[in-house]
Amino acid sequence: MKIVSICPSNTEIIDYLGLTPYLAGVDDYSDYPEEVKSLPQLGPDLSIDMDKLESLNPDLVFSSLSVPGMEKNIEELENRGIPHITLNPQSFADIAEDLLTVGKACGIEAHANVRHQDFIRKVDRLKAIGAGVTNPPTLYWEWWPKPAFTPGNINWLTELSEMVGARNLFQDVELASVQTDWDDVLKRNPDYICLAWVGVQQSKVKPEIVKKRPGWSELDAVKKERIFVLEEALYCRPSPLLIKGAEKLARLLHPDLY
Repeated sequence: MKIVSICPSNTEIIDYLGLTPYLAGVDDYSDYPEEVKSLPQLGPDLSIDMDKLESLNPDLVFSSLSVPGMEKNIEELENRGIPHITLNPQSFADIAEDLLTVGKACGIEAHANVRHQDFIRKVDRLKAIGAGVTNPPTLYWEWWPKPAFTPGNINWLTELSEMVGARNLFQDVELASVQTDWDDVLKRNPDYICLAWVGVQQSKVKPEIVKKRPGWSELDAVKKERIFVLEEALYCRPSPLLIKGAEKLARLLHPDLY
């Protein structure tokens, strides 16, 4: 079977199921596992080269609505009659369900059930530990600095925050992604700042950047040097890699528990 992924989170779900050898092509941003970098790249996930994709003659293409703007790629797949499945994970339960969906579509249903159960066990283990934290700190997640974007309640990072014994600072906003501003963050005064800028290399994100924002020197997180620069791949994509991200953050926040 020849499959194509046009979204990094899909590529990571495919890898979790052991299907990477069947990948014939990926979008430009797919970078995990390492071997996918040698596959034909089909362009940025919002501007897929459909002629190149079609030339690969895939049996199945996996797209995802978790990436805003993916709709035009899906429409083009439909126009060309290319077999495809569109995922839209927003939670850990959605990711777990997608493992079953992809596994069934690729003819490895039994194996997918095993991996599904393994994923659920890891999530439940983290949730059980996180639930034991009596005074969970607040986390300000920053996806983009200006304008500032952060996850709202309808997002996997709210769930991940709870799993690691913390709370998403913007969990009161019933959106997947929230456009906020620096003054609002200042008023909310988070205990920790988690910088995971989409599309920016981790090495280029410096804590000093946020310290210079008006008034932010008064934030508890800044005064206590509680600023984390985190890998985009472990936090900004709805895939099984979120488990690795959760485990890493949990050890940073509560080293005595994890």
